[in-house]
Amino acid sequence: MSTSDRVRSMTAAATQAYRETSRAPEDALDDLDRCSRRLGEPLRIALAGALKAGKSTLLNALIGEELAPTDATECTRIVTWFHHGPTPTVRAHHMNGLSAPVPIARVDGHLDFDLDTLDPTAIDRLEVSWPTTELTRRTIIDTPGTASLNSDVSARTMRLLAPEDGVSGADAVVYLMRSTTASDVSTLSELSRQVGGSGAPLGVIGVISRADEIGVGRIDAMLSAKEVAARSAADLSASGLCQAVVPVAGLLALTARTMRQREFRALSALASAPAEDLQLAMLSADRFTREESTLPLEAETRTHLIRRFGLFGIRIGVALVQGGVADANSLAEELLARSGLVELQQIVDVQFGQRAEQLKVHSALVELTRILARYPTPATRPLADEVRRMLGDVHGFEEVRLLGMLRSRRTTLSDGEIVDATRLIGGYGTSADDRLGLDPFETMTSGRPAAIAAVQRWRGRAGHPLNDSFTTRVCRAAARSAEGIVATMDAAAHRAHTAPGGELRAR
Repeated sequence: MSTSDRVRSMTAAATQAYRETSRAPEDALDDLDRCSRRLGEPLRIALAGALKAGKSTLLNALIGEELAPTDATECTRIVTWFHHGPTPTVRAHHMNGLSAPVPIARVDGHLDFDLDTLDPTAIDRLEVSWPTTELTRRTIIDTPGTASLNSDVSARTMRLLAPEDGVSGADAVVYLMRSTTASDVSTLSELSRQVGGSGAPLGVIGVISRADEIGVGRIDAMLSAKEVAARSAADLSASGLCQAVVPVAGLLALTARTMRQREFRALSALASAPAEDLQLAMLSADRFTREESTLPLEAETRTHLIRRFGLFGIRIGVALVQGGVADANSLAEELLARSGLVELQQIVDVQFGQRAEQLKVHSALVELTRILARYPTPATRPLADEVRRMLGDVHGFEEVRLLGMLRSRRTTLSDGEIVDATRLIGGYGTSADDRLGLDPFETMTSGRPAAIAAVQRWRGRAGHPLNDSFTTRVCRAAARSAEGIVATMDAAAHRAHTAPGGELRAR
């Protein structure tokens, strides 16, 4: 039985136990139903950060469509859920439990929410249903700024991510920041304070957002941003607040994913303009969009390019066209590769996507713990004890916690041992190939002996007399991860042996 199935079984048992009481608590039954349904839903990833950190732009880039409003509208003050659905719809859920549809329209390629007839302060959340494959595997939650001058706006985000009842509405968080401020550190500390068996999200990834602005839009801006990200990563990793930090130029990423042919033609026209005229025009956005420009584009087109690309995107796009990029698709690929989004997506996939079931199980177990504690009965007491044991015992949770802690805690391991341990506990991917550092053919032919050797090596390392307690914990986790690989391989071999015809082949 899988861990998810075990949690479903416990949820069903709790539901049955409450129903058999003389007065079944309806709230408990509703909460248990929601807890069970959460296991079957896509992973929930929240985008958080200070006001104007670029959350909505990054969300649009991740989805590949301009769905989240990026200007300072009422929508940016409301928690907004984006999930997959058969038809485009937006629904407002009010604080009083009622809901109503929200009129939507496409304006210049982006989605416009009509909230004129609604009071944003009375809305708990917006739910956007959209038929795109990007939302089939994960639900993305756009949150208001955490450092807003309006305390109620900031409180909406913290109520979702770190509510008083201890059950976060998100399974994982991507936290955006322009730089590492005291406010960011405070918010990240609050999110990670209870990680290790509580309701806080189990995974947090940091993003240096609007990274191209760090280099003031220069063509080498992302190089400067990577240096800043490296320093931030060192600071945040040293404090254990993030599992990784990556720079992303969100606007460039969004534009690359939604590139239009007319935009490529406009950049091509700029690429053929006299170098001196282009250089002078690119000194500022105001100079680039002024009416009396000598550039071979109308002011309206240049204004559109600034909105879509920014100065950095225009500079790098023109340089790529001058360097030989000959069509819109090729240019979009080049811009996307330079935006940092691909690296972020890879990290999200390794840290969140490949561990989606573990993260959802963690959220469900935390919710189940809260329900059983709020509505205690003699029949549910053994269930509550079992849930607490699962939260402490599931090895996948331990792996996720250690991946963050390995960056922030001192150990007596060598650099090579830290890399090896990180690989085994899934820091570079959760497949047997990734954990063992082998290609698929090597895993098939020599994976089991390699895993057994890893078990023996890390068991021995765990017993080193100079280990501190954390080093021993890491070694034991690495050994247990290797044991899991062996067990998985043995189970696969057993299934193959006992499959129809398998016994005959064995003889």
